[in-house]
Amino acid sequence: MPTHRPTAQPPHSSHHPNAGSFTVLHLVQPVDGGVARVVTDLVRAQSAAGLRVVVGCPDGGQLGEAAGEAGADVHSWHAGRSPGPALPAEVLGALRLVRRVRPDLLHAHSAKAGLAGRLAVRGSVPTVFQPHAWSFDAVGGATAALALRWERFGARWADRVLCVSESERRAGEAEGVTARWSVIRNGVDLSHFRPGRDDRGEDRAGARAALPLPDAFRDGGPLAVCVGRLCTQKGQDILLRAWPEVLGTVPDARLALVGDGPDGEALRHSAPPGVHFAGAAADIRPWLRAADIVVLPSRWEGMALAPLEAMACGRPVLVSDVSGARESLPPGQGRLCLVPPEDPTALAKALGRLLAEPRLLTELGEQARQHARTEFDVRRTTDAVTGLYHELLGRPAPSARRGRPPGSAGGTPKPSNMERISR
Repeated sequence: MPTHRPTAQPPHSSHHPNAGSFTVLHLVQPVDGGVARVVTDLVRAQSAAGLRVVVGCPDGGQLGEAAGEAGADVHSWHAGRSPGPALPAEVLGALRLVRRVRPDLLHAHSAKAGLAGRLAVRGSVPTVFQPHAWSFDAVGGATAALALRWERFGARWADRVLCVSESERRAGEAEGVTARWSVIRNGVDLSHFRPGRDDRGEDRAGARAALPLPDAFRDGGPLAVCVGRLCTQKGQDILLRAWPEVLGTVPDARLALVGDGPDGEALRHSAPPGVHFAGAAADIRPWLRAADIVVLPSRWEGMALAPLEAMACGRPVLVSDVSGARESLPPGQGRLCLVPPEDPTALAKALGRLLAEPRLLTELGEQARQHARTEFDVRRTTDAVTGLYHELLGRPAPSARRGRPPGSAGGTPKPSNMERISR
């Protein structure tokens, strides 16, 4: 069992003239992709709520600038994505940052920050660890065994392990991680991710016409879009292996990969015809709105943001059955929109079947839009996280917001999005 300290009198609460205010330090690695967007959303909401928010992260990437614009005090923390010989220096850097900031609470995001942050403070500061997908799923062999041993041991230095899906929590429990758990699902900004002016075919065609696509992509054929970092986790190589079979079913189909990453060159070299590499996009909404379907064949996740963003834009999704995927989809869509991970044949059959039925795609997209607006409002997510901080610090929770998230009803969040604790 993890250890717990009395938190009724936070160590530095006297520094804050507002009795409801406190300092939270988000220690973060990586600085791009879904983790960066999650942290930026938290920073924006927590700053607006009157918290002093500090972000420690490596230079480069999108997080530092975005978090600063959202209201955080951003400090440079030198850390690579993977453990290695630099780990002692990374732990020392995290400790120095904690001593400089003197946070009331440390929120460590992903494996490296979770490793360095927990080693640095070792329970001396109330700590939330958020895996954003388990480290032992991302590696194999002896490295995976070592990562699992650490997660089992390191849980004692987290007052709460915060998972973004029930399946992520269950995966940790199944591997012997004993912790005090909370589950707060990811959410998206529904005022930002929404359909265009209308969701008819001409709107999709207009979005497509405005994008820098090859001429061959403008012939009206169905367009599948995959948004994500080009890396092993996101499984674009599986999608490329499936694509020739998709073309056998739907010859005029097109595929766009949006993003960049370490596997970009290898993927380009192996790509079959009918595939466009769009590179990184500062705004992915035009790509989502141009798509007939959004595909994410991940090997592992906690709960991926890209499918939630696509659904909020009124687009159906096809995802691999990894952590968070089933919980993301509207009821009843699992039989059509879920495929086994690392199975290009199953992916090709499902994608070909869906692309061949435009009316079905429209129906699934409308269900997805309604589901996202009901279940995945980021305001519910950020409120729940801030409420967790208040609980751990022994402070009264902030009063309920007057405005309710779109699609919500009653006075409390739906059970599927509420914090759950397992001892």
